[in-house]
Amino acid sequence: MRDGSADEQGGAGIPDSFQRLWTPHRMPYIKGENKPKGSGPGDGCPFCEITMMTDEDGLIVARGRSVYAVLNLYPYNSGHLLICPYRHVADYTDLDDAETLELADFTKHSVEALRKASGAQGFNIGMNVGGVAGAGIAAHLHQHVVPRWGGDTNFMPVVGHTRVLPQLLRDTRALLAEAWPHR
Repeated sequence: MRDGSADEQGGAGIPDSFQRLWTPHRMPYIKGENKPKGSGPGDGCPFCEITMMTDEDGLIVARGRSVYAVLNLYPYNSGHLLICPYRHVADYTDLDDAETLELADFTKHSVEALRKASGAQGFNIGMNVGGVAGAGIAAHLHQHVVPRWGGDTNFMPVVGHTRVLPQLLRDTRALLAEAWPHR
């Protein structure tokens, strides 16, 4: 007779009515593995290292003179972009005028490309400056551009703490690079 007891589950806990989705690939991110420990470009900063890769390998959507747009490896939604200065700076006030202008311009281009490529209906745009403000990589400033659609928040992130992304990052990068405004 199967009663769903812990013994029947191999000692895996008290049975309940919940289904489980396991995402062990997220554990390195949660534990902060490979997170840069230093504060300089030579200390393993991923935003500095990405710029030395091909656009496809680094998931770079577009490059400018002072900044570039790259897909977030841990996106909140498909198409979640980061606008990063090439220069390794931690604080928004450390950007020079050219970097500030191009960061704003790339933010506008991101919105245009995401609307064209995916039909995004809204956006969350912003940056977390400093670790206490929630910056995952506080040593290198970056602005988030997160596309949103009606009904894109469902039970998965709220109850399951899991995001469902309908497209692989490489496919998303290719679509956004093609949709990026070329002026």
